[in-house]
Amino acid sequence: MKPSVTHATFTIERTYPAAPERVFAAFADPVKKRRWFRESSAPEDFEMDFRAGGMERSRSILGPDTPFPGVAVTNHTTYQDIVPGRRIVFAYTMTLGEQRISASLATVELLASARGTDLLFTEQAAFFEGADGPQMRKDGWTQLLEQLAHGIE
Repeated sequence: MKPSVTHATFTIERTYPAAPERVFAAFADPVKKRRWFRESSAPEDFEMDFRAGGMERSRSILGPDTPFPGVAVTNHTTYQDIVPGRRIVFAYTMTLGEQRISASLATVELLASARGTDLLFTEQAAFFEGADGPQMRKDGWTQLLEQLAHGIE
């Protein structure tokens, strides 16, 4: 029998030439986050309550340069743990069109370094039928974390 769920864990490391508090603010401030988090798609809806137990919801229409142009993608996030300037842990589900495609737990760690901030992003995911899959998700987060560099002020 073929498994109906693909499990994967991946980690991405980035360094930003800014203090951890500034990198953290790019995640915590809804205006800043919206600027870098949805650059590759047309945002339709975005709500954010950045606190432990708080929720975030975003819905966007994917752009022509994506694997699913014109399709709505919805993320429902619950913030599990937040340590200002140091750590953000969140659980989220992703829906493509009307189909739930994944459930994930993600951790963002911010470490002060001589170069500014070393960011360590780790995602543990369960991908369902029709999902983007581990490599495409990692590529997506790699692109988002590159865009984050432009969201740090």
